Amino acid sequence: MKVLIEVRASYHQAYGFSWVTDNIDPTYTMGDMARRRQEIIKKLKEEGVFDLNKELALTPFCQRIAVIGGEGTAGYGDFRRQLLDNAYGLRFDITLFPAIMQGEQVEQSIIAALNAINERIDDFDAVVIIRGGGAVSDLSGFDTLELAENVANFPLPIITGIGHERDDTVIDLIAHTRVKTPTAAAEFLIQQLLDVLAFIDGAQQRIVKITNDRLELEHLRLSRLSTAIPHLFSVVKTKEEARLDGILESLKSLISTALVKRRHLLEMCEVRIKPAALQMIERNNNRLTMLTQRANALDPALQLKRGYSITLKDGRAVKDAAALLPGDKIETRLSNGKIISTVTEK
Repeated sequence: MKVLIEVRASYHQAYGFSWVTDNIDPTYTMGDMARRRQEIIKKLKEEGVFDLNKELALTPFCQRIAVIGGEGTAGYGDFRRQLLDNAYGLRFDITLFPAIMQGEQVEQSIIAALNAINERIDDFDAVVIIRGGGAVSDLSGFDTLELAENVANFPLPIITGIGHERDDTVIDLIAHTRVKTPTAAAEFLIQQLLDVLAFIDGAQQRIVKITNDRLELEHLRLSRLSTAIPHLFSVVKTKEEARLDGILESLKSLISTALVKRRHLLEMCEVRIKPAALQMIERNNNRLTMLTQRANALDPALQLKRGYSITLKDGRAVKDAAALLPGDKIETRLSNGKIISTVTEK
């Protein structure tokens, strides 16, 4: 471990020269790995992503699991057996994305696995990162800023089971859920599904009870109604018959009164309409006579009898000589007969 101390020089006649320690910087007593871990955690909090993965909701039916771990390792074998051979018969779909879980390639290997999962994001409900036990120094690959940022920003909940009881890595701290071992990660997923099934069973029982209680209540209410209906029907029938008789009498009276009024009104209209109609007919006859006289006065046949004539071209009256051209055929109508001519000059 590195230690940073603040000292001052001292000299004593009997003991000679010495250094006296006045202060110690505690950050150095944490060691390089611990200090680097704290720096990464501080950076993630400043970026506002430290709790980002924790805020994701784990789907109730979390059964499609993407696993990042070492292929053929004891940790992955324990996780797989614990999950697939559970005593409750729960079904899980596991897909392994192999990664190097120890050494200098841990960071890039896990990031590559996360990228591969992200390309199939709709196929999975959660990601589990597992690793068996090992030396504390082997955890350094899990304490890098780039890996932590990838885990924090990943769109699926991430569960870690790195395999150390006392040591927390950075990705343990920012993951959605942290458990100690691969076996514990499998137990967590099993328990999640058991909790959902227990909730569904409880809800089913509550629904059945509420339905039965409601049916019993409605049955009791119908029984009471069926008992009361005959008496109520008799009372209602009597009241409605009396009400209908009253309405019928009122309608008869109203209809009789209305008929008398309408008959009187028709008689008055008959008295008024006949003189008015005769007067209107006389006025229209006079007007028709005047119109007939005017029409007769304007009859073209009378004009022709007086010596006038009408010149037509193509069936239309010619009113202006400018409308005619040499060679045009025209028709002149007289009182008796007609003349066909050809225009030679104007």
